[in-house]
Amino acid sequence: MTYTRAEFPIESHSAPFHEVDCQVKSNEAINDEYYLLILNAPPEILDCKPGQFFHLLCPSKDGRSPYLRRPMSIYGYFPDKGELHFLYKAVGEGTRTMAQLEAGERLNVLGPLGSGFTIRDEWQNLLIVARGVGLATLAPLAQEALRKGKNLTAICSARSPEMLMSVERFRALGANVLTVTDSEGTSGVDDLEGLIESRIAQSGVDVFYTCGSNRLLKLLQRLGAKHGIAGEIALEQQMACGIGMCQCCVRSLRRGGEIVYERVCKEGPVFDLQEAMEW
Repeated sequence: MTYTRAEFPIESHSAPFHEVDCQVKSNEAINDEYYLLILNAPPEILDCKPGQFFHLLCPSKDGRSPYLRRPMSIYGYFPDKGELHFLYKAVGEGTRTMAQLEAGERLNVLGPLGSGFTIRDEWQNLLIVARGVGLATLAPLAQEALRKGKNLTAICSARSPEMLMSVERFRALGANVLTVTDSEGTSGVDDLEGLIESRIAQSGVDVFYTCGSNRLLKLLQRLGAKHGIAGEIALEQQMACGIGMCQCCVRSLRRGGEIVYERVCKEGPVFDLQEAMEW
């Protein structure tokens, strides 16, 4: 047996989520900073939507016992193979212990959690703009776009070419991929604006998607308002419970001329692009 289930599923605001001990299938470094974790997972936790996340119980390793779970966006979910994928950067105590997980060990996960991205029927030309590990959050969106027969352009940004994430995966899913990097001097706001304006002029863009960057948020808000283009953003925030009880992840949003406050774990992590406020 590769996983054990909690006795009862817990109900979220939209769909049931589950606490499950999954077996690690592989956990390998893909470059100097990032790891790809693949878990064997049961069908009920693979009923996911792009943009949702799981709350992971980091293991105790080398005398380190991270107290709180770590929220982690879904990099891939594959019901046909029984696999759940996470792409993460080992930067703190919790993710460093995760990086030591070996095949055959177990990891407790809680999810899927939160509200994901939407792809409306009338949206045909989709544009993803993201940087670094933020691209991991958007990878399942490319999978869903392919399933729905949408046209997808992915602008992938990083510090250098070797740090570009998910490029081959986006291409394999039929996306038109454009890469920009700091080291090549192509990732500045003016450069990105030129690329996006070119896509709008050439083929049209119906919706923007992005994740976790103030610079990209402000750029896409401006272009969205200018051209009347819809948009969604996945916000990142520290969390304690991950299910909306502790109020730790509350963020301010601009809605209807007022400032409102919502929980990233419960009402998000995906929000309307124009409602999001910089941080």
